[in-house]
Amino acid sequence: MLTKLFPHPGLTALLLVVWMLMLNSFSAGGLVVGIVFATIVPVFTAPFWPDRPRLRFGWAMIDYMAIVMFDIIVANFHVAKLILFVRNRDLRSRWMTIPLDLHSAEAITALAGTISLTPGTVSADVSADGRHLLVHALDTGDVAEEVARIKSRYEARLKRIFL
Repeated sequence: MLTKLFPHPGLTALLLVVWMLMLNSFSAGGLVVGIVFATIVPVFTAPFWPDRPRLRFGWAMIDYMAIVMFDIIVANFHVAKLILFVRNRDLRSRWMTIPLDLHSAEAITALAGTISLTPGTVSADVSADGRHLLVHALDTGDVAEEVARIKSRYEARLKRIFL
């Protein structure tokens, strides 16, 4: 009964938090409407998620989000330095193919999104078999070193989150 009412408890919680943040004030009526909204949307969208991924919430996710936020901040300063002080011909832009150990489409999407959110890199394509991710980096030295960094910083953490 409880799983029919809350088929995606994480999505329910996220929708409620986002609803309350969008209201920008706390009221009992807003909370009730938020609870109704956060309960109904996952119930109606559950048939579209037959093989939903299982996620591990907790320290693994907090660690991942902290690393991503830190890397975004550092990359912003790096890209600003490149824009202000490096000539275009001195940039070392590269295409990289990252072999994936992740298997679920949601985990691969999270990795591709994380790479694209980090300034200076963008995910361009996933191979047809889902085993490789094509990434462009604005400025990188050793491609193998950058691939190893992405795999250790992001992919290893995502493997702990997506069960």
